[in-house]
Amino acid sequence: MPSVDTALCLALFQPEIPQNAGTMLRLCACLGVEAAIIGPAAFPTSDRHFRRAGLDYLDHVRILRHESWRAFEDWRATRRRRLALLTTRGATSYLDFAFRPDDVIMVGRESAGVPEEAHQAADASLCIPMRPGLRSLNVAVAAAMVLGEALRQTGGFAQTGQQERGEGEGL
Repeated sequence: MPSVDTALCLALFQPEIPQNAGTMLRLCACLGVEAAIIGPAAFPTSDRHFRRAGLDYLDHVRILRHESWRAFEDWRATRRRRLALLTTRGATSYLDFAFRPDDVIMVGRESAGVPEEAHQAADASLCIPMRPGLRSLNVAVAAAMVLGEALRQTGGFAQTGQQERGEGEGL
């Protein structure tokens, strides 16, 4: 497994829906990606809906908890981690972006995205190309698409390995 400061990281900015957060943390566990939760979250992270969406996978993901945007930015600055913000205002398609193994990919709140301060701090603003007239994808779906591309580009899938799955288990 990659070291803590070189692994891809999915950052959730003040998540509002526990099921989405749990789903993204499960995604991180399965793909070997660390996760960061930037508070305050709109729910307690011990909430049963949050735990249900993440199932027992939450025990298999490293979750970095930051009390505030400022605390997250301090953490990122000391580690010199690049921030790739996934946003409907993105200037670059995620398919045209050259990911690095230590990037932090951030998704915003379901209702409002991220504040202007986060847009200004981002090293890259990425979007998912979509049909005209449609606003956005579910945040967990968007995170999965972008993490998949980032892992493909950086060789991260090779690090997760292929494990045997029992009958009846999901993908």
